Amino acid sequence: MKLSDTGLSEQELKDMAKTYMIETYERYDFVAERAEGMYLYDPQGNAYLDFYGGIAVNNAGNCNPKVVAALREQVGDIMHTFNYPYTIPQVLLAKQVCEASGFDKIFFQNSGTEANEVAIKLARKYGIDHFGKHKFEILSALNSFHGRTFGSLAATGQPGSLAQDGFGQMTPGFAYAKFNDLDDFKANVTENTIAIMIEPVQGEGGVNPATPEFIEGLRALCDEKDILLIFDEVQTGWGRTGSIFAWQGYGVKPDILTMAKGLGGGVPIGAMVTTDAIAAALTPGTHGSTFGGSPMCTAAALAETSEIIERDLPANAKTLGEYMIERGRELPHIKESRGRGLLVGFEFDSTVNAVDIKHAALKRGLLTTAIGDSIIRCIPPLIVTKQQVDEAIGILIDAVNAVAAGEE
Repeated sequence: MKLSDTGLSEQELKDMAKTYMIETYERYDFVAERAEGMYLYDPQGNAYLDFYGGIAVNNAGNCNPKVVAALREQVGDIMHTFNYPYTIPQVLLAKQVCEASGFDKIFFQNSGTEANEVAIKLARKYGIDHFGKHKFEILSALNSFHGRTFGSLAATGQPGSLAQDGFGQMTPGFAYAKFNDLDDFKANVTENTIAIMIEPVQGEGGVNPATPEFIEGLRALCDEKDILLIFDEVQTGWGRTGSIFAWQGYGVKPDILTMAKGLGGGVPIGAMVTTDAIAAALTPGTHGSTFGGSPMCTAAALAETSEIIERDLPANAKTLGEYMIERGRELPHIKESRGRGLLVGFEFDSTVNAVDIKHAALKRGLLTTAIGDSIIRCIPPLIVTKQQVDEAIGILIDAVNAVAAGEE
């Protein structure tokens, strides 16, 4: 839809949003009307270099032509039905995801938080079925983020944060340990623990990659204690970290894995994959979804994942991610440039504010996001080129200098 079709001005549209919408987002001050490849465009045709990627969603590029074509074709056939008949794109996508991820079975959901919810439910059901009613607790990492529904919110290791504060008691059955601290995880495993749940790279927590030693240690701990290892790959999945899934880059396979974001290329879809033995705990009536795995969303996701695999976009993410992290060390006031693949964080010293840098970059045509007061996170589509990385770094250098000078 184009703004000119509505008869509204940009300001009128913004005012309408403020009137009718519950605004929990800090808005960028522009109207995104069109997207293509590495760019978003406003109604005047001004281009914004997209290093946010719809929050790590548009891995094969904004409005990837093959994804758009698949979606248009499927909408003309069947948009939605209930999950009793077989639907063609759903089954084809199930096969593709299971083969690409190395797992046996899949359950489709509508989002990342829902994918994590079914993983939590599955782990608890498996634990109670096999070990007794006490075996349902899940240990996750401090500073993690697993979603905003009550199960995944309770798994999120941010006690006292805005995400959790003010909503009353969190869902019981969760405990936290320090990320990248194997000894702390060992100390917090109890006889009631059925699973350990982590992000291979903490995204909302500040772009903190797990160390190989930590990941390997968790796998050994879970094997020793006969508990499940869950990887939340909602943000790291589908090429983001330099392999199709982050677990493949680490060489440590979890028992349950969740995904969303990059799976669909822009449509709302999530999924959980696991082994045959663990999946058997979910029987008819124990879980379900009205919209999960809809023909429309699975058709788009099949096209998106095919693009990622066939174009080997994870390889580009690995190469360009390493280059971007290296270039990030040239930024003024930089404290640390870190990440894995094209999930990159730039942490700045206390003389500049990341939120101010984000807005200064926007004014110069670059889309990024800030985590707290000190970190800029960059998660561009995996089609990004070296020249576009250089352009983004150049804009950030200018933006940081402007903020430091009090100009913006």
